[in-house]
Amino acid sequence: MRAWRRAALLVLAPLLVAGCMNGGILRAPLPSRAPTPTPAPSPIASADPQPIVFPRDEAPHGRLTEWWYYTGHLDAADGREFGFEFVIFRAERGDLPVAWASHLALTDAAGGRFLYDQRGEAGPQVDGSPPGGGFALVVGDPKAGSSPGGSPSLPAGGAGAPSPVPVPVPWAMEGREGRDHLSATERRGAFAFDLSLTTDRPPVLHGGVGWVDFGPAGGSYYYSRTRMLIEGSLALDGGDPVAVTGIAWFDHQWGDFIAVGAGGWDWFSVQLADGSDLTTYLVRGPRGESLLAFGTLVAPDGSFRNLPAEAFTVEPTGSWRSPHSGAEYPSGWRVTIPGAGLDLRLDPLLADQELDTRATTGVVYWEGAVAVSGTAGGAPATGRGYVELTGYARVAPPAP
Repeated sequence: MRAWRRAALLVLAPLLVAGCMNGGILRAPLPSRAPTPTPAPSPIASADPQPIVFPRDEAPHGRLTEWWYYTGHLDAADGREFGFEFVIFRAERGDLPVAWASHLALTDAAGGRFLYDQRGEAGPQVDGSPPGGGFALVVGDPKAGSSPGGSPSLPAGGAGAPSPVPVPVPWAMEGREGRDHLSATERRGAFAFDLSLTTDRPPVLHGGVGWVDFGPAGGSYYYSRTRMLIEGSLALDGGDPVAVTGIAWFDHQWGDFIAVGAGGWDWFSVQLADGSDLTTYLVRGPRGESLLAFGTLVAPDGSFRNLPAEAFTVEPTGSWRSPHSGAEYPSGWRVTIPGAGLDLRLDPLLADQELDTRATTGVVYWEGAVAVSGTAGGAPATGRGYVELTGYARVAPPAP
């Protein structure tokens, strides 16, 4: 499920992590040493899958691949709407240092601009999770001996970037049992947020028990908090922070898997005004053939059911060509679930929501906020969503 869309993002660059922190650790060359075999998956105490236990399993695990992933929508008092993405990836490979990468993005719908940043780091200092469960992760904290890696990004159009912030501000996320906190500042001060998230709904355990089997590619534990309410503040271009409220979608996934879906994937999340939530995924093989299609539908009371491939359709309604990578992406979609009476249209808030994260995870991808309209049970329906598109941009690695 979410592993199909995240695995390739995570494993391309972190395998080259070095002990040196300068210049972007996920791009640094390995120190000289004798070649070693490809590391095998980490040993585990008992066979997968095991029941997910909260809050214990919110914390990092000693597995090959793991991430904590937020996307959401923010509303300011003056009516402006924003989308955001904040993710921390973790990779563990043999005797190499634990590798971390983080992506941060903001969609400024009224301002017509998309802003993003990235960081990479190696070592245990990122993880400050408390005993007993929950997670507390900080990327780029100088007091912990960190040094933010990766490459800064320019606002859309490449002009009007604010001055760099005098001291790099750590990016932090923490959470325990649906009470989370996020804080991050784009390195040149283009935006900064401080957000508290809460939910009273139980987590959604994908695959029914929170386990997804990828066959030869491995398997993954996976749960989501699909509707987290937000209160906090957002500052733009170094200005004073303004109060914001909103809604977020959170995914946590971990396991001994590396890569699934060599041709890329299209992933969709929808949060409808009636309180129901939806996710669907389309995974492609190296020749563009369909490999996997899956979804989950969450009712307003928090109950959920899996959607097999035959239960839904996703059809692009347009396309957009990136002036940055040259990639052509679908842009606008119709999502139908006949058995649930859903017929929805997803339209991007901005066409250009492409991220070049080759400096930290080795890929260029599109992930952006969308507006949702259509019908549910024959009645008008509205909502918000996020879409991720990978495998469309075929670009060279960044220069060393």
